[in-house]
Amino acid sequence: MGEIRYGIVGAGMMGQEHIMNLRHLDGAVVTAVADPHEPSRAAAAEVLAGADVTYVEDHHELLASGRVDAVVVATPNMTHRDILLDLLETDLHILVEKPLCTTVEDCRTVIAAAEGREALTWVGLEYRFMPPVARLVEEVQKGTTGPLRMVSVREHRFPFLPKVDDWNRFNENTGGTLVEKACHFFDLMNLLTAATPVRVLASGGQDVNFLNESYDGRTPDILDNAYVIVEYDSGARAVLDLCMFAEAGRDQSQIIVVGDAATVESRLPVSEFSIGRRGESWFSPDVETATAPEVPYMGHHEGSSYVEHTMFRDAIRSGIRPEVSLKDGLLSVAMGVAAHRSIEERRAVTMAEVLDPAG
Repeated sequence: MGEIRYGIVGAGMMGQEHIMNLRHLDGAVVTAVADPHEPSRAAAAEVLAGADVTYVEDHHELLASGRVDAVVVATPNMTHRDILLDLLETDLHILVEKPLCTTVEDCRTVIAAAEGREALTWVGLEYRFMPPVARLVEEVQKGTTGPLRMVSVREHRFPFLPKVDDWNRFNENTGGTLVEKACHFFDLMNLLTAATPVRVLASGGQDVNFLNESYDGRTPDILDNAYVIVEYDSGARAVLDLCMFAEAGRDQSQIIVVGDAATVESRLPVSEFSIGRRGESWFSPDVETATAPEVPYMGHHEGSSYVEHTMFRDAIRSGIRPEVSLKDGLLSVAMGVAAHRSIEERRAVTMAEVLDPAG
């Protein structure tokens, strides 16, 4: 397969991020952009100035153009289900931004609609490909830590950024902070443990962010901090420490994996990775700077979106399975749903009751 023609559905911040990555990717060309918001279309046109691109308001028009081989969906979370159901009726390759959908039921509907398709469907959980995280995953998967016992993820960061019409201020649109944001971290926990999550216990609240904002008399209801503990069928445990009003801290995120033999750790944005082997290290592990090889565009995600697009392109050409599947997307959403339910009901929530409510 030669040059792959990409359509972008949703030209806001993440849509433009995808466009910039594709502009630097060999064998990729953006040929169509769909977004009902004229300023977003105009911003995309500025990025794509001089290129032969069709601009439309609706994804149906993009599909009717016949100008695309693959589609990137970067629209607000609550729109994913309906857009994907339309796209899945075609033979186009699809990369959908996280979260897959805002509810488990919608994720299941999408997965059922994708059954039997030959074209690629990929979920955009690109944190896997951030350089220090990718190094951490590599070491865990080759057995450096020995049997994995604990995963700790800390993200202390800035509040949610402004979006068109501030759609991301309400749980009904995002799925909730622990779906919208934490799906990345739940996906990493699953990847690292290579096990099945069975129970979730969480505590969280909205204590600082957006409390003085009002939209048609409604105050935003998204959580801005939480602790989440996940238990796995392997006996491993994982914990998420999330704060969305801690932009003044030293590091934005830190992932620590501990096994019988070693501790491996990654830090961002300093892009550090370290290994501390039991019996060899005390408080002085080997530290390295992890860099993505040959990434011509770093973007907002430490080069991980470019790596993701490289892998997506190569998977299209070779016909291999997606690196991040619809099932991965479903599970990361379901864990967020379980965490929100745990907070609301003040109890531990089993994954079985979230994934199979009928029992």
